[in-house]
Amino acid sequence: MPIVIDSSKMVCEHVEEIARRGASIELSGASLEAVGRCRDKLEEKIAAGAVMYGVNTGIGELASVTLEPQQIKDFQRYLVYSHAAGQGKPADEEVSRAGWASRIKVLSQGHSGVRPEVLQRMVQMLNLHLTPVACVRGSVGACGDLSPMSQMALTLIGEGQVYLDGKIVPAMEGLSAKGLTPLEFEARDGLATINGSNVITGMGALQVRDAERWIRTADIAAGMTLDALLTNMISYDARLHEIRGHAGSVVCARNILRITKGSEILAQKEKKVQDAYSLRSTPQVQGPARDVIRYARDVIETELNGVADNPVFFPDEEDVFYIPGANFQGTPMAFGLEFLGTAVTTVAALSERRLNRLLNPNLSRGLPSFLVKGAGMFSGMMLTQYTAGALVCESRVLTTPACHGSIPAAADQEDFVSMGMTTALKTREILDHVCGVLGIELLNAAQAFEFRKPLRAGEGCQAAYECIREHCAPLVEDRPLYEDINTMTRLVKEGTILKAVEEAIGPLE
Repeated sequence: MPIVIDSSKMVCEHVEEIARRGASIELSGASLEAVGRCRDKLEEKIAAGAVMYGVNTGIGELASVTLEPQQIKDFQRYLVYSHAAGQGKPADEEVSRAGWASRIKVLSQGHSGVRPEVLQRMVQMLNLHLTPVACVRGSVGACGDLSPMSQMALTLIGEGQVYLDGKIVPAMEGLSAKGLTPLEFEARDGLATINGSNVITGMGALQVRDAERWIRTADIAAGMTLDALLTNMISYDARLHEIRGHAGSVVCARNILRITKGSEILAQKEKKVQDAYSLRSTPQVQGPARDVIRYARDVIETELNGVADNPVFFPDEEDVFYIPGANFQGTPMAFGLEFLGTAVTTVAALSERRLNRLLNPNLSRGLPSFLVKGAGMFSGMMLTQYTAGALVCESRVLTTPACHGSIPAAADQEDFVSMGMTTALKTREILDHVCGVLGIELLNAAQAFEFRKPLRAGEGCQAAYECIREHCAPLVEDRPLYEDINTMTRLVKEGTILKAVEEAIGPLE
């Protein structure tokens, strides 16, 4: 089923389907009508001699330069040429697809003045898996993601590069392979395709989806460790969290009680009156992170369904047709993704502290040193904590905000920029790192269960344990652990462990 682009809400799941699973897009008739109506009104205004920014003027500091009629068409091509000034390796294909889909949604709303055939070609290329290639760096998040979006826009006119069957080829080669010919930009077309923070938005949608899966997996990791350490689960009583009122904390506690339900280990009597913070504070830390992820989703979805462009056009208004402004600013998404990165890093730091209690014989409630028999001869799982600590440290460095790091551009006409792309890039790295941290905690919790046998863990914990054991054998004597750690990172990232647990006990919240 194609994803229909119309007046209904586009959500992060739609972007993920398009970007990662190759879902096609279909423009509704109402959307095409709105785009055509705006374009007709724009052409009327051009014919009447109206001066409009980026249509028949230069841009940025050059906005005071009015173009001659014969220059208008060529200007749109030169604009895309000059702004395709990125650096670095190509963005992953899923990133380009997500950004392209986000831009399609903006243009479909009929406030950008683009020709319908340009929008239709963008949809056609996405559906044919001719994904534009863009350098990963070069955007300052205002006027939108100009550099990567310009590199992507080049493909519409047969220049630049595209992904074709997983390979990067010249755009003309890709177009020819699919029976397409290049377009020619006319007034407004070039600027309309590039002037929004749509790569940031597309990346943000994917990061929200990844973070949502990750935070549920964090509940699983916590549940396994709590189970292995004979934790006093009174601290997870729903009444405790409901009386404070933070929604995420209520959900986290509820998830963990479901994950640990039926544990023979936790049924043992030897409980502390009150456990350490790293064990009893999990809902108060992972819960707020859940609330932050929800906030980031709201920001991204607001942007997905808004009109991020400059200028914007109002074809149905009597008193005003054209309003220049700054709807391209990436600051809203930058704030959401900065906060998301900080939240998941904090949860990862908590995960490392729980891991410490599994490995330390003074804290592990009877488990052997570093979770191995014969410690001394063997170091066991000791070094896994080093790796977790390194990943947490790097993530902490990456949480240094970029969103207040404006460096003015364009002769100070663009004197405050969002640096939202820097935020999106580093948040992507953080999410990769924290998958590794959770993977290490899960690996160690599974190893701890080896020493609680024959007692069984909780239903969800047992499902996670069995999934882990399908991929990583128990540690009996020392062996290189990097393959296990990388495997666990992948299982967390792909949602494999989450899927196994949810199949056993039902969906987590």
